[in-house]
Amino acid sequence: MRWRRPDATRRLRSVAGGGRRVRRAGLVLLLLAPMALPAQVQRAHDYLARMDRNGDGRVGLDEYQDWMSYAFERMDRDRDGVLSAAEQPGGRGEALTREAHRALLAARFHRQDANRDGVLDVRELAAPPR
Repeated sequence: MRWRRPDATRRLRSVAGGGRRVRRAGLVLLLLAPMALPAQVQRAHDYLARMDRNGDGRVGLDEYQDWMSYAFERMDRDRDGVLSAAEQPGGRGEALTREAHRALLAARFHRQDANRDGVLDVRELAAPPR
């Protein structure tokens, strides 16, 4: 069996596409994200229910970014909107701003929005990354 890169790494590389430093910082957030969840979510319907603040059965970009930013918010101890090296695991890494993080999330959102309607439904949330 051939070794495959963990899903989080593949997703980040496909979304970021940009500089190595941004990918590395974003990867840290993706890898830590499961540890930061208040309660484990097992199914796409559960994700949808938690992300969908307005209860319309779909997840808009703002809802997606807000939900997926929980790891960033927890790691940003001084609340300055920038993850410095000291705030990242191992105390190293390139600084990552909240805006850059949200841009990475927006790119991932738009890739997942298969029908290009500007929202994610349960099928799009459950689909493998594009």
